Amino acid sequence: MKNVFNLQVSEELISRVNSLTPKTQNLWGKMNVAQMLAHCNVTYDLVYTDKYPKPKGFKKFMIKLFAKRIVTGPKPYKKNMRTAPVFLVVDERDFEKEKELLIDHIKKTQKLGAAHFDNKESHAFGPLSTQEWNVLFYKHLDHHLQQFGV
Repeated sequence: MKNVFNLQVSEELISRVNSLTPKTQNLWGKMNVAQMLAHCNVTYDLVYTDKYPKPKGFKKFMIKLFAKRIVTGPKPYKKNMRTAPVFLVVDERDFEKEKELLIDHIKKTQKLGAAHFDNKESHAFGPLSTQEWNVLFYKHLDHHLQQFGV
């Protein structure tokens, strides 16, 4: 798995994002390219904002039990896999705005660095190791960039 905390890797991801256009078509799935960018921004919003309420109690337990291994483990996501409700983007989005925000998130994450994320509490999974954070960030973004052929 490539390391999002590495400048070269973050620049590669940004280059891939920059190769998208509003007319880039998906190879699978239902989202258009602007919706996909917004969907990818949710990952970072969960880290950098309080936009979404944190799951508690039994719901958090179930998310940790069933989703954590999928999200932070090395096994690639399956195409057309269901997503958590917080990640659903069904309305139209502004391509340029979502693209700029995603690039800013990638840069911020890289600049904060691995040490910032070591044992940092995640939105729903509890504290994660640097490696788990890296997998969470890279695997999700790479999956969706591949979805749009970049």
